Amino acid sequence: MSKPEVRSEVQSEVRSDVRSDAAEVSHAADAAGPGRIKPAVAAERALKERPVFSIRLQVYLSVFFLFAIVLAIALLTSATTSRVEREIHLYEVTSKFLFEIDQARRFEKNFFLHGTNLDDALEQVHSARRILRENADRFGGIVGQTNYNQIGASLEDYEGRLTSLASIKVGNPAGLDQIRNAEADVRKSGRDLVTFATDLVERERKELEKMISFSRHVQLYLLIFLLLYLAAMSYMLIRRIVGPISRYMEYLGRIARGDYSPILPRRRYRDEFSALAIAINHMVEELGRRESVLVESHKLRAVGTLTAGVAHELNNPINNITLTSHLLLEDYASLPDAERHEMITDIIHEAERTKKIVGGLLDFTRQSESKVEPLDLSEVVKKTLALSQNQLHLKGVRVTLEEAPYLPLVHGDSQQLSQVVLNLVLNAVDASPKGGTIEVSVVRAKDENFVEIRVKDHGPGIPSHILPLIFDPFFTTKPKGKGVGLGLSICKGILSRHGGELTVETEVGKGATFSVHLPVTSFPVDFSEMKEELEKRGAQ
Repeated sequence: MSKPEVRSEVQSEVRSDVRSDAAEVSHAADAAGPGRIKPAVAAERALKERPVFSIRLQVYLSVFFLFAIVLAIALLTSATTSRVEREIHLYEVTSKFLFEIDQARRFEKNFFLHGTNLDDALEQVHSARRILRENADRFGGIVGQTNYNQIGASLEDYEGRLTSLASIKVGNPAGLDQIRNAEADVRKSGRDLVTFATDLVERERKELEKMISFSRHVQLYLLIFLLLYLAAMSYMLIRRIVGPISRYMEYLGRIARGDYSPILPRRRYRDEFSALAIAINHMVEELGRRESVLVESHKLRAVGTLTAGVAHELNNPINNITLTSHLLLEDYASLPDAERHEMITDIIHEAERTKKIVGGLLDFTRQSESKVEPLDLSEVVKKTLALSQNQLHLKGVRVTLEEAPYLPLVHGDSQQLSQVVLNLVLNAVDASPKGGTIEVSVVRAKDENFVEIRVKDHGPGIPSHILPLIFDPFFTTKPKGKGVGLGLSICKGILSRHGGELTVETEVGKGATFSVHLPVTSFPVDFSEMKEELEKRGAQ
């Protein structure tokens, strides 16, 4: 939480309502006790104080409203369907009424032309009256009560005229005159009735089309509304779930980078993700506490290891110096000059051994002054191998060197890098059997921005249980007096200061390969000198 970038990220996530309650939250954090971290307590309080609106409740409400909408759509669709069915029935009734009137007119025409079918005409009129009487409410709803009464009166008048024609005797001339005199009125009454019935059917047809169109539009609009609701509901749920998941992935990445600042509220309500945030904050708080304990324990372990190593390594030469000095002091007068000289030589040797141990320790614990310059690693390796020829001859080990052409330069201290290579080569000599071979390579690394030095031996390899410890200070597998255990630690420190790294690959029984990776030089270079060097290599 002391890092500026951490504070910036935390401040960007705190909402205005959380900031306004900062004093109260801080007071609550103080009251929580010394075992809790104040930011974690403040975050937990801010997360818990918001009103609850869980995802489960949102799902329940969404499903409930969806059910209500579907039910409303079903009821409305049923109502419009019933209305359409009623209009269809009315259209059928009016059409049937018109049909009966048309049939009565047809029989009426036959009567005036041929003197027949008058009873059929009256029967059709009776059917029309029955239809009109049985559907009085519906007809009244279509044309109104006044027009309905007028239709009934017209139908009754038409029926009366047809009935009066039935009482006239057709056989005598007087009856024929009466029929001719009544024909005009009967026809006019029938035409008026047909016109009224036709208008009634046309009205009902238009009303039916209007109702069908209304039903179609209602269903379409309801479907669109349902789809929009489903889309909005899905969007809200997805946004409410996917958004926090993305943020929590960022939080976990932040935790992985070592930023243990707590998760703060981003919304005005509390849901399942709030509980997850509280759990993660507790986890992060516990991780931070355990990390602090672990760091302290590692510090103590490092101090203990360092102290034990220094004490062990310095104890032997100091004891030898002390014993030899006491013997020399007690028996100085009686000792011959040669023995005194030998004892003084032993004291000097042990003192130099002590100085060497202290020097290695200082190299490990502090960074010495460096002379940084562009270097050709191939030349550094060649010079270092020349320094190790005596040890190679004594052990009977042969070295092969592979160097890639036209390697880029690196920037570093020639003496320190030579120390790294020499240490790795001498370790390989100690691990190699007599008459063995050490393979040294200077090549371009897989990463084009690095140059790699590989030192491979064919010794017994490094067991897996020892491998994690080889870079620890004062750890060594060499016999007593053969090594201090600081070489690889010093090498790793030197390479770290150069921006490089030291890695190892090993297989028991087949040897080990130590690899040095150093970044190439990105500073301007003198290309004229490089051109001369390339021409010289080409001539060779």
